[in-house]
Formats: sequence, C-alpha cells, structure tokens
Amino acid sequence: MVDKNIYIIQGEIGTVVGAIKRNSRWNTHTPLDEEQDPLLNSFSHLKEILNGIKELSDVEPNIFLRPFLEVVRSEDTTGPITGLALTSVNKFLSYGLIDANHEAAAEAIENMADAVTHARFVGTDPASDEVVLMKILQVLRTLLLTPVGAHLTNESVCEIMQSCFRICFEMRLSELLRKSAEHTLVDMVQLLFSRLPQFKEEAKSFVGANMKKLKMRAGGMSESSKWKKQKRSPRPPRHIVRSPSGQMEPSQSTTLSNNNLSGGVPFIEHGSSSSSLAASDSTGSSISSPATTDSGLDTCSKATSREDLTDLEQSSSTATTPSTAATTPGAEPGRLDAQSEGRQVEPVQSASVESIPEVLEDRDAITEQSDSASVHDMDYVNPRGVRFTQSTQRDGASLIPYGLPCLRELFRFLISLTNPHDRHNTDAMMHMGLQLLTVALESAHIANYQSLLGLVKDELCRHLFQLLSVDRMNLYAASIRVCFLLFESMRVHLKFQLEMYLKKLMDIITSENIKMPYEMKEMALEALVQLWRIPSFVTELYINYDCDFYCSNLFEDLTKLLSKNAFPVSGQLYTTHLLSLEALLTVIDSTEAHCQAKVLNSTAQKDQSDTMIAEGEGSTNNSADTTTGISAAALPKKAPKKPQRFSSYLPDSQELMEIKTKKKLLITGTEQFNQKPKKGIQFLQEKGLLSNPMDNNQVAQWLRENPRLDKKMIGEFISDRKNMELLDSFVNTFTFQGLRIDEALRLYLEAFRLPGEAPVIQRLLETFTDNWHKVNGSPFMTNDAGFALAYAVIMLNTDQHNHNVRKQNIPMTVEQFKKNLKGVNGNKDFDQDMLEDIYNAIKNEEIVMPDEQTGLVKENYVWSVLLHRGATPEGVFLHVPPGSYDHDLFTMTWGPTIAALSYVFDKSLDDTIIQKAITGFRKCAMISAHYGFSDVFDNLIISLCKFTTLSSESVENLPTVFGSNGKAQVAAKTVFHLAHRHGDILREGWKNIMDSMLQLFRAELLPKAMVEVEDFVEPSGKISLQREETPSNRGESAVLSFVNWLTLSGAEQSGLRGPSTENQEAKQAAILCIKQCDPEKLITESKFLQLESLQELMKALISVTPDEETYDEEDAAFCLEMLLRIVLENRDRVSCVWQTVRDHLCHLCVHANESCFLVERAVVGLLRLAIRLLRREDISSQVLLSLRLLLMMKPHVLSWVSREVAYGLHELLKTNAANIHCTDDWYTLFSLLECIGAGVKPPASFQLTTTSSSNDTGAQSDSELSCDHATEVSLDRGYTSDSEVYTAHGKSRMPRSTTDVDVASSGWLVVGKDDLETSKTPPASSKAPLNHPLVNQYSLTLGQDLGQHDTKSLIKCVETLSFIVRDAAHVTPDNFELCVKAIRVFVEASLNGGYRNHDKKKSHKYDSSKSRVRKKAGGREKEGGGGTRRGSGRASSQRPSRSHSDDEEDEGVPASYHTVSLQVSQDLLDLMHTLHTRAASIYSSWAEEQRHLEAAGRKIEADSQTLWTSCWCPLLQGIAWLCCDARRQVRMQALTYLQRALLVHDLQTLDATEWESCFNKVLFPLLTKLLDNISPADVGGMEETRMRACTLLSKVFLQHLSPLLSLPTFAALWLTILDFMDKYMHAGSSDLLLEAIPESLKNMLLVMDTAGIFHSADSRTGYSDLWEITWERIVCFLPNLREELFKQTVIPALSSTCFSEGTGPSAQCPSRACPTGTDRSSPVPPSTPPLPVPVKTSPTQAPSPMSQSPLILQPLASPLQVGVPPMSLPIILNPALIEATSPVPLLPGPRPTSPSDEVK
Repeated sequence: MVDKNIYIIQGEIGTVVGAIKRNSRWNTHTPLDEEQDPLLNSFSHLKEILNGIKELSDVEPNIFLRPFLEVVRSEDTTGPITGLALTSVNKFLSYGLIDANHEAAAEAIENMADAVTHARFVGTDPASDEVVLMKILQVLRTLLLTPVGAHLTNESVCEIMQSCFRICFEMRLSELLRKSAEHTLVDMVQLLFSRLPQFKEEAKSFVGANMKKLKMRAGGMSESSKWKKQKRSPRPPRHIVRSPSGQMEPSQSTTLSNNNLSGGVPFIEHGSSSSSLAASDSTGSSISSPATTDSGLDTCSKATSREDLTDLEQSSSTATTPSTAATTPGAEPGRLDAQSEGRQVEPVQSASVESIPEVLEDRDAITEQSDSASVHDMDYVNPRGVRFTQSTQRDGASLIPYGLPCLRELFRFLISLTNPHDRHNTDAMMHMGLQLLTVALESAHIANYQSLLGLVKDELCRHLFQLLSVDRMNLYAASIRVCFLLFESMRVHLKFQLEMYLKKLMDIITSENIKMPYEMKEMALEALVQLWRIPSFVTELYINYDCDFYCSNLFEDLTKLLSKNAFPVSGQLYTTHLLSLEALLTVIDSTEAHCQAKVLNSTAQKDQSDTMIAEGEGSTNNSADTTTGISAAALPKKAPKKPQRFSSYLPDSQELMEIKTKKKLLITGTEQFNQKPKKGIQFLQEKGLLSNPMDNNQVAQWLRENPRLDKKMIGEFISDRKNMELLDSFVNTFTFQGLRIDEALRLYLEAFRLPGEAPVIQRLLETFTDNWHKVNGSPFMTNDAGFALAYAVIMLNTDQHNHNVRKQNIPMTVEQFKKNLKGVNGNKDFDQDMLEDIYNAIKNEEIVMPDEQTGLVKENYVWSVLLHRGATPEGVFLHVPPGSYDHDLFTMTWGPTIAALSYVFDKSLDDTIIQKAITGFRKCAMISAHYGFSDVFDNLIISLCKFTTLSSESVENLPTVFGSNGKAQVAAKTVFHLAHRHGDILREGWKNIMDSMLQLFRAELLPKAMVEVEDFVEPSGKISLQREETPSNRGESAVLSFVNWLTLSGAEQSGLRGPSTENQEAKQAAILCIKQCDPEKLITESKFLQLESLQELMKALISVTPDEETYDEEDAAFCLEMLLRIVLENRDRVSCVWQTVRDHLCHLCVHANESCFLVERAVVGLLRLAIRLLRREDISSQVLLSLRLLLMMKPHVLSWVSREVAYGLHELLKTNAANIHCTDDWYTLFSLLECIGAGVKPPASFQLTTTSSSNDTGAQSDSELSCDHATEVSLDRGYTSDSEVYTAHGKSRMPRSTTDVDVASSGWLVVGKDDLETSKTPPASSKAPLNHPLVNQYSLTLGQDLGQHDTKSLIKCVETLSFIVRDAAHVTPDNFELCVKAIRVFVEASLNGGYRNHDKKKSHKYDSSKSRVRKKAGGREKEGGGGTRRGSGRASSQRPSRSHSDDEEDEGVPASYHTVSLQVSQDLLDLMHTLHTRAASIYSSWAEEQRHLEAAGRKIEADSQTLWTSCWCPLLQGIAWLCCDARRQVRMQALTYLQRALLVHDLQTLDATEWESCFNKVLFPLLTKLLDNISPADVGGMEETRMRACTLLSKVFLQHLSPLLSLPTFAALWLTILDFMDKYMHAGSSDLLLEAIPESLKNMLLVMDTAGIFHSADSRTGYSDLWEITWERIVCFLPNLREELFKQTVIPALSSTCFSEGTGPSAQCPSRACPTGTDRSSPVPPSTPPLPVPVKTSPTQAPSPMSQSPLILQPLASPLQVGVPPMSLPIILNPALIEATSPVPLLPGPRPTSPSDEVK
C-alpha cells in the first residue's frame, strides 16, 4: 500500500503547477514549453520519482522539496504562486514529512531555510504582498519550531531571526503583519532559549571560527526599503561550514561530539524499533529526560523534545500500515498542543510553545497511542536525550546543528536593541528588545554560560539602568521587569550591579522632582516589594552589603527608606505608603514563617526524633534547590566561594556585629583620609584596623580595595616622596602579566588620579613600567623604552580626547604616532603592529582619568570600575539559606516596622488594612517571643494599648466610646491575645495592660468573676469590689448599680431615665468584646509565665497604691485582688515571689493610719494566702511569720478589721491546724486570736520593730521578727507564756478592773507582775514600786491590757479555740500553754458579757465618715463634669451591709445579745473544764511519745508539778474569774466547775506547795474579787455566790489540811483565811453570810483542833503559838466563838508586836524581823540566795537578779498588828523568775526547773 504522504506531495505539486500554468506567461500548452521552463520541468521530474516509490522515506527529503524551494527562490514568480509554494512547504513541515532521522534531513532543512529567508517574487499590490510575507513568517516559524528545526545551523537560525526582525521593524508594513512577526519572534526566542540546557559552551577556537560568520544587524534595517528586491548572491543549495582543510579539525570534532553527547538535540537513536517509536511519540512530555533534574539546569527546555522528533521516523517506518499512516499527520501538531494542555507523563518544569495558532488538533491520535507510553522510553533514552550518531558528511563538509553561538549572537543582538544611546534604536525597537529578553530570561537559566553571563554583567545591566531614567513608562516598566528576572536568578554574579540598581530605585522613590510621575515611584516600590519577597533576598542584602566593608548599608538604608515612606506626610494614605509597609512586612512574614517552622520542627523532633533525621537531610537538599538562582546547580558541584571578610561560609551574628563596627570605623577613617590622607591612616591605626608601624602592603591593599577613597588623595599620597616604598607595594597589587602596556596602564590609571606635576608623573610611571616590564619577561630592550612608550600612550590619550588640545591642532594619526616612537626601543623600533593596536585602542576608548570627566564618559568609567570590582574576590555574593540571620534582621527592622504599622493602623479606616496591620503586630510578637526580645514585645504592647483608647478616655464615656470603636476593640483583643500567648516575654508592658484592666474595672466592663472576691464575713463568701451607687444623691442612677449592670435592666427601671439605646448597644458591644478578650486568663495562666515575667507582672500590680493623682483606694483593692489570685495560681513557686507580696501587704496593713476598704482587703488577702499556702511545706513557716504583719498594725486599724481576721483565722486553723508545728507559729496565731477576740494590745516586740524601722517595709523581714520573742517562749514561764511581752501601758490608763481599785479596802498589798515589767519601760525600775504603792496581789487576771473587742470576733475566736482544744490531735506541746493563756484572755474579755467595753465604744464603728468613701471627691469635680470619677454619688457611698458596729449592744442591750455572750462564757467554762480534766492524760501521752528522746535531754514531764504550773493553776484561775461574772448564771456554773475541778481526783497528787499556791492564786483572789459589788442588780444572787465561795474555801482547806500543815507558811495561810471570814461576815446585807460563815469557821476549827494542830507539848499552856494568833484574829469579828467551842481555854496577854514594813527594794535578805516581845519561835532560817536566773532570759525582759530584791507578800492585819511567826514568808518573787509564777519554796538549792520550757 502506497504511503499516504506521497499522495499529499502529489496533491501539492498539482496545486502549484496549476497556478504556474494559469499564469499568463505560460499560455501555450505544448509540452515543449513545459520542458524548457525549469520550474515546471523539475516538478514533472519529481512526479516520476514519486510514482516509482512506495515509501516516502525511500527518497531524500531534498528531492521532493527542491522544486518547491526553486519556486520560492525564483524572482520571476508572482506573489500568489510563491505563496502557494510556501504553503506547501509549511504543510510538509507541519505534517512531519521530513524525517528528522534521515541522513539527508539536515541538508534539506538548510536548503529550506536558505530559500525561505531569500524568497523572491514579483510584487503586485502591497496587500497581497503582505500575504506572502505572512506566509514566509509562517514557514520560518514552523521550521524552527518543529523537531526537524533542530538541524538548522547557527547561521540559518540567525538569518531566520533577522528576517523576522526585518518584518517586525519595517514601519511601512501593516501593523497586523508587524505584530505577527513579533509573536513569531517571541515563540522562536522561547524555543531557542528553552533549548539552552542542551548546549555546551564550546572550546575557544571553535567559538572564534563560528562567531565571525554570525552577525545580526539591528541598525539600518529601515534603510533597506527595497529589501524584497535586494539582489543577494543566491546560496549554494547546500550551505556548508567549511573548515580550512575540508576535513574537520580534531578540536572541532571533539567539541562537536561533546555538544551532541550533551543532548545537543534530543534525538532518538537509530536502533529503536518502530513500535517503541510509536509509543514514545505520544508521551506528551516536552522535555529532555527524566534524569535531567539532577542539576536543575536541563529541566527548562521547552519545546523540542526527543518525542517530537520521533514522528518523522515513525511516519516513514510505519507507512505499511494504513491505519497508522492515517493518523500520523495529526500527530505532531496534536502533540505540541497536548503539551500545553499539561498532559505530561514525565515530570516536566515547563510546557512547550503554547501559542501555535495554526496547529491542527487530532486528539485521538494521541490518546490511542498513549497507553504504551513512557515505559519504554524511560529505559531507552540516555540521560541527556539522544545524540547524533554521525553528523551529516557530504562533499567533505559537515552541517552542524545550531547551538550556543546563535543563541549568544541573538542575545547580544537583543541587548543591543535596548541601548538607549544608540540613535538607531527607536522606542518600539527597545521595547521589543526588552520583551524578548524577558522571554529569554524566563525560559532559560543563563547564569551557567559564561559567554552569556558576560553580556548580562556588562551591556545588559548597563542598558537597563540607563532605561530606568527614561521617562517612557512602558520602557521603564519593562526594564524593571527584566531587572527582577536578572536579580532573582543571577544576583550571585551581579553583586555591584544589584547595589547600583537598588540605589537607583531608592533615588526614584525618594525623588522630590515634581515631573516624576507618581506611577514611577509606585512601580519602583512594587519592584522592591517583589525583590523583598524572594526567599532569603533580604538576608543576602544584609550579609553581602551591610556586612561588607566597602558596600553601602543597603538593607539598613532601604528599611529606613521604606519606614519613612510608610508615613504619609499629608495624612492621606496612598498605595505607595501601603507598598512600603508591605515590603517591611515581607521581612517580618518570612522571619515569622521561619520561626513557626522552627517551633514546629522542634516539637516534631520531640515526637519522633528518628524519622526526623532522614527527613532533615531531604529538607536541606530541597531548601538548596528552592533557593533561587544558581545555588541549586552550583552548590553540589564545588564548595562555594567564601568572601575573605568572613571566617566561615555562614558567619555567626557575633562576627557580623564586629564587621559592622569595623565598617563604621572604616567609613570614618575614609572620610578623614579624603581630607588629609595622613590623618585617616593615623585614625585607622589608633583603632587597630591598620597595623602600627605602617605596613605598606596592607595600606596599599586598603587603597586599592576601598572604593570610597578619593582617587585624587590616593594619587597625592602614593606619589609623595616619603612614601616610595608604599608606591612599590601599590603597584605590586596589580596583576599586569599578559597585558599589553596600554591595557596595563589603563588599569593602573583607573586606580588613582594622576597628579599634574611632571616629576610626580615620572615617579609614578617609572614604578609602573619597571613592574610591568618585569612580570611580562622584559619584552623591550630597556626599561626606559617601556617608560617612554607609557609616556607616549598618555600623550596620545590627551591628544585624542582632550577638548582643549583638539581645538588647537588636529589629532595625530597612526603614522605620526609611529614616527614619534622611532628608535626609542633601545635604538630600535617597537613592533609596528603593536603600536597600531595601541593607537586604535586609545583612539576608540579613552583612558579615563578618575574624577575628571562628566556625562557619558564618566558613566562609562564608573561602569568599568564596577565591572573590575565585580571580577575581584570582592564581587563574591553569598547565597544563604532562608532564615539564616533572621535574628539580626529583626533587630534592625522591628523599630521602623512597628512604627509604620502603628501609623497605618491609626490612620486607615479600611478593614483589610487594619487587619493587615494587626497581622503584622501579631507576627512581630511571635518573632520577638521566639527570640526572647522583651523590649520589642513591650514596645508592641504599649503601642497597641494606646489604640485601645482605654487609658485615654474618661471613665464615664469609656463604655460608649470603646463599644462604638471597632478599631479599639480589635486592638484590645490583640493586646490580650498576645499577652495570653506570649506573656513570657512581657516586662514593662504589664504596666500598660494593668492600667487598661483598671480602666475596664472602673468602667464596670469586666466580667463578674473578676470583680467578685472571697470574703470571710459575708454569708455568701463573696463580695464585689465595685460598690453600688447610693442613688439618693441623684435624680437617677446613671451608672447603674452593680446588679443592674449585670442584668442591664437599667433602661427598664421604672421612673429612671436609662442611657440611650445607642449607648446601651455600645456598652453591650464593649462588654462582649472584653469577654472575648478573656482578661481573667491573664491570672489563671500566670502559672505558665517565666519567673521574670511573673515578677514584672506583680510589680505592675503592686505599683498601684492610692495616691493623689492616678489611683484611688478601689483601684488598689482591685489590683491587690489580682495580685493575690496570681500568687495563688503560682503556689508551686510562691517562694520566689513571696517576699515581694509580703512587703506589699506589710506596706498596706502596717502603715495604714486609718481603717479603709483597702486595708480590709489586704488583711483578708493575707489570711487567704495563709489558708492556701500553709499546705506547702517549703513556705508555710514564712507565711505564718507574715501573719505577724497583722499584729504590727496600728491597734485601732486592727480592731476595725477584727471580724475579718477572726473569721479568717477560724478558717485557717480549721483547714491547716495540722500543718503548724512550731511554738513560734502557734505564738503568732494565739497572739492574733487574743488581739482580735479580746482586744489585747499586740506584743510589744512586734510594735517596737515596726515603729523603729524607718524605711517602710523593706527593713524587717519575717525572719527578723521571729527572733523577738523566741527567748520568751522557751523559758519555763508556765502559763503566762507571753504576758511579759506586753509593755505596761496599763498604768497610765484608768484602772483596768475593779480588782485594782479595791485592793486598798482588802488590806492586801499585791505585788503585781506589772511592776516588774516596768523595767522594760524607760523609767528606772527601782522607782516602779514606789509609784504604785497599791500594786500587789495574785490577780485572777493576766494583768493584760484589754482594749475593746468586737463581740462577733470574740465569739468566732472562742469557736476557733474550742476547735483546737476539743480535737486532741491539735493540742500539742507547742501550743498547750498558749491555748491555756488564750482561754484566760477570752475569759477576761467575755466577763460580764464584755459589757464593760461599751462605755468606751463609739456609737457606730462604721459611721459614714469612716466608711469606704472617696475622699478626693472634690478634687475630681473638674474632670468628671460635676461628678467624681465614677459618678458623684460615690462620695458618701458606704456599705451598710458590712457595718461591724455591734449597734445592738448599746441601747439597752437586748436579750439576744445576752444569750450569745452567755454562750461564749459557758463555752469557755466548758473548755477550761475539759482541758483541766484531760490535762493529765494528755501530758502523760506526750511523755510516752517523748521517751525515746531522753538522750537529747528534751523531755516532757507528766508530773503534777509541771501540770500544776502549766495547766491546772491557770485554768483554775480562769474558772475562778468567771465566778466573778456579773451574770448569775455564769457565776453559778463557774463555781460548780471550780468546785468540781478543785476536788477532782487528779489534783490529789499535788503537794503542799502547789496547794498553797492554789489558795494564793485561785481562792484568795476570787474571794477578794467577790467582795466587790459585782452585780448591783442581783443582790441575792451575789450573797449566794459569796456563800458558795466561802464554803468552797473551807472545803478545800480541810480536804488538804494534812499537806498544808507541812508548809512553813501555814500560819500566814490560815490567818489569811480568817481575814476573809472576817470580811465576808460584814459583806452582805442579808443574813445568809452571817449565819454561814461562823458555821464554816467552827467546822474548820474543830477539825484542826481534832488534828491537834493547836496543841504543842513544850509550850506553857499546851497550845501552840498558832492557837494564840488564831484567836487574836477571830476575836476581832466573832468575839463569842471561843466560848462556844472551847470554853476551857484561856487567852494569855499579848504584848504588842512590832512589824517591820520592809517591802522596799533595799531588803536584800528575804527574812523578816521578829516580834520583839514574844519570840517563841525557832530562829530565822539563813537568807536564801535567789535562785539562779535561767540563762535564756534576755535583759529586756527581766533585770539582773541583784538589781531588784524579791518582794514579799505579807498579810497586813487590821489596825491591831499581829506578830507573825518567823517562817511566815508566803512567797518570794524573784524578778528573774517572774515568768514562773509558781511559788518558790525556801530551799537552799534551786529546784529542778520543769522541762516544759525546754520542749520546743
């Protein structure tokens, strides 16, 4: 079956021949004419050949093309016929009839190109002529773009391009045709450059051979007006590049084969079977091969891939099967299109020429075959695409397919089109050039080809920069676009060009020129933004310019420029401002992205460290590839060059900082050098940048490499006679080797400005020629010859180019130049050719002296200097991985960026812009958090806080203003969001956030949970910090009350005019916004803050203390609450911040002079902290110590908050009693309970320290306080554990209790312990007793000064105490005595229901003057517009709910109160009884526990003596005191308890001394007290009480008579009892006592008598002295009793006894003088030395033992003085043992102290 293609050709022949015949010239129809006509003849030949074949591939393509091409070439054909022939050729090409693999294909293609580019035809009319031109374009396009086009030679390609350019620039042609030519060119350029990766650079020799033949001309095209008719020598049918020998030279052949190997054209090898070809045809891949991606270079090829080329072979090889033959024609066109549709099978970077409009689509053809597609083709094709097996060799010549040479020529031509200084280039041509360059750069990766790169570095950049100053917008825009493509991919090679470009852009942006259109500035900014977006571009700027000694600080300057440019001068925001901001933000964006990536990476690594390693390697490679430009290709091949200034390829920030510092110094040094060279050098030596003494080589190097130096100054400096050596070094820095003398001189003279003086010039030139001569191997006869020649060159330069010289004479010719140098070369001539070359070089290009020329010449000079610098190591441009120096960049950009963001945020109203600004803020925050830049973050927060308007608005307007200002709300949300997210690095910013919170608080916009705080007293347990208004002061309540605020029902309140609906809505919006901000999270999340940030936050809160201007009490209370909540959130690390908090609380509590809400909150806060923190072992002791702050408060302030403290302590002990382990801590707590419940004055130790510490809180820490009383507790002081701590304030006050008043009448002198304490107060101790003659008696009270107390507090404290006492676990050796004492204090306080306090009490503790008022109301009038800051109603507002006043107590104390206080007293009684009964068992259990500690010598004794002193005695005193209560019920109950207690079984173990003290300390004081008129209203009750007391006395006396008898002081004791009997006889008004007393007395006397106490064997009468004394006493009040009982006894006469009154301090010896008359007793015992003073006593608490003698208790009888037996020393009180109030027996040695004191 005949190949279908043959029919196609036959059809075309018919068409063309028919047209020729129809033409008028061939009007004869004889065959002869046809024979003779060469065109028709060749067609008929072809027909015959075609008839004889079956397969088209049997003939060479040339054979069937030749007739058609002849028609095209023939000058005689008309346009239409030529057009038809062209159409046929186009069809053959596009149908793929020419098999690219045919050996003759190359020749055929070459012929075709030649014919079409030289097509001739007879013109008819312009329109139809243009149709032919159109067809020519079409054929050229198809030819170059179809796969066979790869066979074209370099020359043909240039011809083809040139033809297209001609049509394009021929202005007389219609626009349509010109545009078509333009499109054709675009497609061709794209194809050619996309094939660039398949070409290799050839060896130099070959380049030379080829290049000379390729010259495309731009200029002069328009002159060839008759270009269609131009006579050009027709080419030979085969165009061949001949090498001189006709054979190929070896060098060429090697390069060729290299070229081919590299995939010069991606052909498929011959051996492939047809099936594989069919398959590979359809793969739709447009690129060389799968493997090409290795370097990223080859992947750009776009159109011609090997598959494209297979069609042709396929079409011939498959001719046998008609079905495939039918599909072939469509295959190629369809293929091309398929690629553009993206139907690639292999991964491909870019699609082929997308825009071929003429392509026919035969989709089916492709889809049919695509199944078997790429399988084979992957295996089959070598990595570079396929190569020629041989180049077509005919007639000893070879046709080489085109390669780099034509691309280089095309590139050069395109660049020349863009030269604005070439007069031939019209705007259209320049624009066309830029457009095609854009295509070329987009299609190919030019940087890898040195020859192309050279063009880029020099001419291209040069022209582009010149175009930037053109005022044609389209050229300007196009050049900016090309620049972007250049610097995006090739900035590595264009360091100084990039610097220049950016400077130009900066000039444009900052230009003040009025003519400069706004659009140009905008475009320049857009160009910057676009560059900024290139990954790591900014970093590279920083590294390569800012960190380079001799480049400008591009990054810094640009950042400043952009920042400045983001601020609108006029206040109107234009696009330029936003663009500038966007550029700044790109830096932030990329940095933030890198930070995020790092964060993600680090978390991912934690999750799966193993897998990361593998991925990490991959990712690093990727990043290398994605870094734009060449790095992907260059890095793998060789280690990148590193600039000399860096120690490593990626220097660290430290090194960069050093470079920048050095750079600053260098710039200063340079400036000084430019004024005075010596000064500059000296400066740099001082700074250590140049060595001292001067190192010539170093200085020379510096002079060479520093472009900022003034060339004139360099010239003066090196030509100075003193610096001859330096000049040598300077010349040595050049490399003149291999340069002709004029070239070397050119280099030399560019480095400095040649001075004008002849001798100086001579010196400079001599040094130069010596060096040049030496390194070039002495080419001239002598050095002088070189010198002369150099001088001649300079003269020639002046002669040719100096205008002044040219005016006077005609420039010399080459002949004259040669003539001048005759015989100079050592009497011979120089090489004439060389002289001619020198002459031409100088004539064509002036040697420019620096700083001399202007205009274009100067520009050229500057440019050449730039190129030279680029060639030196200075031109190395570092590529860095993205994100390398983000830290440094951010440090430099954050300031300007945040400023610009703030400005834009402030000024713009557009939501998207506001959003952009906020995003910018957030990203800055993220970065600063990542790098820990707290200053940046603070700055950011402070800026944002301003925008929230919270701090600037007045409180009244705040809800409305904030609620209606969307921007402020956005800012607020951002502030809080950032604080939540990155609070860790907030420092100063906390203050601003807290101020905003305060404003929200004042405006009542905070969520309820934040303004409600815990409270102890309030039944709900919560209290609101915001107080309700008292509407009385106003017509309506404008600021709604708290509740209404929450429910927002204010508007509906009947009769009240609420705020307007807009305001309501605004307020709602504000509340909603704040809710979303979630301010509370700041507190709850504070536990995650870093310590430093936490401390700053607390500092910010603490700084809010009430002052005159900014803050009032309520603000401080709010901040205090936040502070406390934060401390509680941070329980785990509270020890770090405790001191700060404690100091703040100390400041608030201790220094408060009057009570106020803030103090109350501080006190409650302290207790709340204590309650929560006591569970933490590490801090509990410090917390407990801090509770002493409460004891340091001024007493009246403390009493004001007593109820809070009472409730707080109750809570504290309930929850934490088990956590308190040491006596000190218990001491603190009990002291507090006593102060609060009973109004006891706080211990002096606390008071004194605070008053003495002048600096307010810092001075004493808790630990210092703790030592104040440690010593006291440790002494064995029994139950009085710390009474001595209280200073004797009581003296000056009115008598504290009736006891003191009645001492006189009782006839007892009581030495109160108070006296001894006076030693602690300033007056000399010796005078103390004299001041108070009436002091003494064992009082039942503790001798403490009780102030007024609050009943509820007392009740609560008693409850607390009973909680401790009733739970055996809580009573420990550490707190037992303290418990006992506390109970007694409360007993005292609760006596008579605490009623005695009332006279002193103010009628209303919380009266309005003291309530939480705003004191500064007046001062605020102005700003509030008539009201205070929160509404005038606050001025007298108060909280009725909290009035502590026990108002009820005052007016006629109601019954309810009595029941309460009764309850208290009964509780106390019960407590005392419980303790009393359980004491023995408690102590013995402790003793058991302690047994194993015996070794340590610390032991608790459970003996009766200890129990008595520390427990029983004090408790009995307490019960006894309640027996004196004015309320009958209490008295009776107390007496019952007392009786029970005294007669309890445990007490029977006591010995005589203890019983004696029981009388002295319990019973006698009780009886004394009961003599007073305690309850005037209840006379009968009192009588009964007194009677029971007397009865109790006698019972106890009789029960323990036997031990008491052993006492030496028995007589005194007995006399005292008689004394009381006497008094009681006369006490009452009723007869009750009159009858009862004698009965009791009789009873006692009889028992005593029976016991034989009164009898004495050795006395005269048989009765003892006691008998005598007894009756002497009884006679005074019951004269008849003796007769009744003992009638037989006679009373002897008594002589009067003298009784000395030696109570003064002088009495050293405790003995007393005896009665002079009747001395019937044993001699006085020797005076007992005072017991040794325990060492622990501190001097403040007791005087030394000798300073004050013991005071002696003596019964003072009624006027008749009775002689006292010599042993009647009831008690010695040694001041040193004042704490031990147990009686001291007269023993010669000290009695072992009871160990209870030693148990700590």
